[in-house]
Parts: sequence; structure tokens; C-alpha cells
Amino acid sequence: MIASVVPGPALRCAGLVKRYGAVLAVDGLDLEVRRGECFGLLGPNGAGKTTTIEILEGLLAPDAGDVEVLGRSWARDSRHLRERLGIQLQETFFSDKLSVEEILRLFRSFYPRGRDVDTVLAMVELESKRRAWFGKLSGGQKQRLAVACALVGEPELLFLDEPTTGLDPQSRRQLWALLERYRADGGTILLTTHYMEEAEVLCDRVAIVDRGRVIALGTPRELIASLGADHVVEFAVEDGATPPSLDSLRVLAGVRDARREHEGFAITTSEVHRVVPALLDALDTAGHRLSMLTTHSATLEDVFVALTGRHLRDA
Repeated sequence: MIASVVPGPALRCAGLVKRYGAVLAVDGLDLEVRRGECFGLLGPNGAGKTTTIEILEGLLAPDAGDVEVLGRSWARDSRHLRERLGIQLQETFFSDKLSVEEILRLFRSFYPRGRDVDTVLAMVELESKRRAWFGKLSGGQKQRLAVACALVGEPELLFLDEPTTGLDPQSRRQLWALLERYRADGGTILLTTHYMEEAEVLCDRVAIVDRGRVIALGTPRELIASLGADHVVEFAVEDGATPPSLDSLRVLAGVRDARREHEGFAITTSEVHRVVPALLDALDTAGHRLSMLTTHSATLEDVFVALTGRHLRDA
């Protein structure tokens, strides 16, 4: 089990600001992560997620604001904190000619306490690759090794920056299972991601970040419920036709709201069985021919679009 020594939140920041010249990357951000939870920072590329997490990790100094990690500050307690944190960066590079076991033993030597290398190899399912050179590993194996290096010191708080970017679905789910075991043992996770399924599976709470600010905060279920609808109907009409107006869509039976999408429209609803027939009748009456029609359960992606008019996957 991972011991929690100090009561209170695992992480807290207030009024966090970071500028890069004229660019305001983090704009007065407030955040609190409870002990024992997996907390997700969600947002598109350029939203300020990586800058925020690097400040919280002690890798960057903020221009303004306060940061408290495990009840301590980076200014006074940096050595103590580094012995209690695990960090997986967005990109991790090791020497191609070092073996998996050599890399893990090197990282284990940095910490006064922690797990033995064999245990961590088993945790990340890399026992068969212990003598393999880093340069010979697959992308998923390299990512699991990076997480193993973050776990080998038995951290109380684990920072993960886009941990599954570029991984195949099987590797992604293997990493999810590893993180769920870590949290079950009492660990705390701060995770950045732009994969909505990942956030909904792993995170107890999420903060949606856009332009350096938190624009929504809650459990995935709470944020999705804030849409006031369980489903989204997306459709497009054939090129050349005058598209329907949003007002004409919003008055259809069962429609909660309607918005433009890149190539069509999206309708939020809790009554798909009423909306789809009403939509088809309205389009037929107006002489529109459908080129696409799909439905899906509402997700965190839909929450972000409703708040910003943009998609989380957009740069």
C-alpha cells in the first residue's frame, strides 16, 4: 500500500499564470486534487495542459500563483517532493543501447525507498523484455517502460502527461489496468489526455481546460449530465442545398439544442425516438436529402463542444 503521510489534498494550486512572450499559456488557473483519486485535465492541444502539469511537477516556475504538492512547496521542499512523486512526461527518451532492466535499475537508484525492479517489470508486463534494448521496443512497450520508471520509487502522487498518445487499443487498455491497480493501492493520479474514453474510464473527476483556464469541473457523469441530454444526433445534407436553420431544428419534438458542426449539424436530445422521425419529416418537407445521419451517447467531447464550439481533438 502507498502511505499518505500528510492530511489534506494531494495537490492544490491557485491563480496559476504562465506566459511565453505574448502568449498567455495558463491564465489564473485554480485546481485541487484529492488524495486517492484519478484527476483528469482535458483539453485540445494548446489549451495549457502540459504547461500546467510541468509547473505542478516543479519543472517550470509560474509567473504568478501558489502551488502546494503533498502539503509542501517546491521553493522549500523540492528534494523531499521529488522522492515522493512519479512523473511520466509527454515524450520520454532513453539510450537505445540500454536494456529495460538497466533503465529501471538506474531509476530505482534515484529513490531512498521503492519497489524492486522485478516487481515493477511484472506490473507493466515487461518481464520478457528485461534484456531487450530500448531501441528495439515497440511504442506501447516504451510507454509502459516510461510509466514503470515513474512507479519504481513507489510514489504517492503520479503525474501522467498524455500517457497513451499513439498507442494501439490493446496497449492503451493494458496501461489503463495498470493505473487502476496503482490507484486501488492508494495512489493519486493527475492525468492529462485528449482521449475522452480514457477520461471516462479512469478519472474520478475531470477539469476541462481551454485557453489556460478551467471552464468546467466535476465527475464525468456530472459534466455529461450538464448537457441536459443523453444522446447526440449528427446529420448532414447533400452539397448544394440550403442548409436548415438552427431555429428550425430547435423547435422539433424532443430537441434540447442544436449546433453547427464542421460538415453538418448536431442535435442534443433525451428522446432519440422522437427526434429522428421529426427530423426526417422536416428535412423531407424542406426538400433536403441526407448525406449522413448518426447517433451516439453524449460524451465529454460533446460537453466541450457545447462550452466552446470547438472539439477537444482540434489543435
